Amino acid sequence: MGTTATQSANTVFTPPTSDMRPGRIGSLDIARGLVMVLMAVDHVRVYSGVPAGGPNPGVFFTRWITHFAAPAFAFLAGTGAFLYGAKLGDRRALAKYLALRGAFLVALELTVLREAWTFNVDVLSYNLAGVLWMLGWCMILMAALVQLPVVAVGVVGIAIVLAQNVFEPLGQLLPSALGKFVYLGGGVQLGVGGPPILILYVIVPWIGVMAAGYWFGTVMTRAVVERRRLCRIIGWTLTLAFLAIASGLAFTHGGAQSPPAWFRILNQRKYPASQLFLMMTLGPTILFIGYAEAMHGAVARALTTFGRVPLFYYVLHIPLIHATALVVSLVRQGSINPWLFANHPLNPGPVPGGYRWSLPLLYLVLAVVISLLYLPCRWYAGVKARDRTGLLRFL
Repeated sequence: MGTTATQSANTVFTPPTSDMRPGRIGSLDIARGLVMVLMAVDHVRVYSGVPAGGPNPGVFFTRWITHFAAPAFAFLAGTGAFLYGAKLGDRRALAKYLALRGAFLVALELTVLREAWTFNVDVLSYNLAGVLWMLGWCMILMAALVQLPVVAVGVVGIAIVLAQNVFEPLGQLLPSALGKFVYLGGGVQLGVGGPPILILYVIVPWIGVMAAGYWFGTVMTRAVVERRRLCRIIGWTLTLAFLAIASGLAFTHGGAQSPPAWFRILNQRKYPASQLFLMMTLGPTILFIGYAEAMHGAVARALTTFGRVPLFYYVLHIPLIHATALVVSLVRQGSINPWLFANHPLNPGPVPGGYRWSLPLLYLVLAVVISLLYLPCRWYAGVKARDRTGLLRFL
C-alpha cells in the first residue's frame, strides 16, 4: 500500500500516446531551428562592429529579428521539459534531469562558452552570464516547480511575467549580488578578489516564460488539428494585444522630437524582458508553431535538423562565428584585428576605425556559417537519435 501511494505521488503525467512515442513534434523543431538561425544573425553582428540597433532600418531590423531567440528558447525549453516528463511519467526523475541539465548549462556558460566568445583567458577581468546561464538556473528552479500540478506551474509562470515589476524594488532590498541575479542584472564580484560576472540574463521574468512553456506542453500533446487551432488562437491573441497596447503607448507618449512610431512600437525593453517584449516575440512564435507542421521541403528539413540539436548548434556556432570573423579581418585588413580577442560580446572596447562590416557582408558571413553548421548538426542529430545516454542526454 505504501509503495503504491509513493508511486502515485511521483507520477505527474500519463504515458504518451502511441503516436507520440516514435518521434518528435515537427513544428517545435522547425520553430526552434528558425530562431536559432535568427540568433546567429546577432552573434555574427557582435563581431561585425555593427551596433545593436539604431534608427537606421537595416541596422534596427538586423537586431530586432534576433529578439525572438531568447524568449523562444526559454518557452520551448519549458515545453520540452513537459514532453520529456510525459515520457518519464515521474516527477522525481524529471526534477533530477532538470537540475542536472541546468547545472551542466551553467557550467558550459562559464567555461566553454566564455572561451568561445572571447578567445582569451583573462577570466579575472571578464565573465558573462548569458542565455545558457539563464536557461540553466531556470531549469534548476523548474526542478522544484514541476512538483506542482501542470496548470499551477503555468499560472505561476504567467503571474511572474505579468507582475515582474515588483521584483525591481524587491531586488533593491536583497543583498546586491542576489538582487542582480534575480532581476536587476549587472556586474557581480565572486568573493574578495574573485572573478567578476556580468549578468546579462536575469532569472525574472525568464523563469516565468519557461514555466508558461511547460504548461504549453499540454497544448502540444493534443491532436494535430486541435493543437494547430490553439496555437493560432494563443499566437494571434498575444500578437494583437501587443500591437494594440504598444501602439496606444507609442502614440500617447510620442512627441515632435520622438523617433518614428514604428520604432517606438517595436523597440521594447529586453534586459530584463518587459511584458510587451515577451508579447511581441512569443505571440508570433506560437503563431508560427501553429503553421509550421504544414511546412515541407529543403528549408523545413534544414530547420528541423538544427532544431533537433539546439545545444550542440549553440556550442558550435559561437566559436565558428568568431573564427570566421578572424578570417574576414585577415582578408579585409591583411591582419587579424586584436579587437577580436577582446571581451566580446559586451565589453570589447570601441570598434576600431575602418573595421565595421557592411550589412551585406554580415549576411554573407551568416550564410557561410549556417551552411558550415548543417552537416555537423545532421550528423549529431543521427547520433543522438540512436543513443541518448550519458552526456548525450544533455548536449
